[in-house]
Amino acid sequence: MISAEQVKQYIAAGLQCSHLEVEGDGHHFYATVVSPEFAGKRLIDRHRLVKEVIATRLASNEIHALSIVKAATPDEWEKLQG
Repeated sequence: MISAEQVKQYIAAGLQCSHLEVEGDGHHFYATVVSPEFAGKRLIDRHRLVKEVIATRLASNEIHALSIVKAATPDEWEKLQG
């Protein structure tokens, strides 16, 4: 069974992240991803970027499901943290 830490490592290996949190039960995972690569991109495109990074692992069912809780740029994240 895959761990949340492994999913985090997979995402971080393919996407520059200034903040990354992943939680899950071994099958379903939830991620908060903060990346400068999201600048100028719509929310759907941000989600696609993250999913593309782990696409082969999703296709092979190593990761059953990933929900992206938040996909923000560093500036947006800073404002959210207030």
